[in-house]
Amino acid sequence: MIAAKHLMIACTLAALPAGAALAASGSSPHNGTWSVRMVTDSGLCESTYNYSIAIENGNVRYLLAPGDSPTTVKGQVQPNGLVELNIYRSIAKVDANGQLRGSSGSGTWKLNMLGCSGRWTAQKRSSVVQS
Repeated sequence: MIAAKHLMIACTLAALPAGAALAASGSSPHNGTWSVRMVTDSGLCESTYNYSIAIENGNVRYLLAPGDSPTTVKGQVQPNGLVELNIYRSIAKVDANGQLRGSSGSGTWKLNMLGCSGRWTAQKRSSVVQS
């Protein structure tokens, strides 16, 4: 259970890292820093998780919180807001899909390895991206 908790905390897109904020480049309305809340509907994962991500011209980056292990995010946010991501930590992979509209978004996720699935919501916090 502890391994699952640490896995999901690192995988789920918590504090922002220290550092200077850089203006998001490009004209994508999705550029910036987003807070994401994940709710588990089934499986052995914790009931909720909160995390931060950065989006820059469709590219998504997990904002590593102090004490987190490295996490890799692959996928994109399309100009129309469609979200399709794979989030990796060690051998585990979370699939996340959904839609961003304006300053909010929602979708679903699953971690097949642990039989977990649920939904996520996102709120845009800033149009700048943390370094």
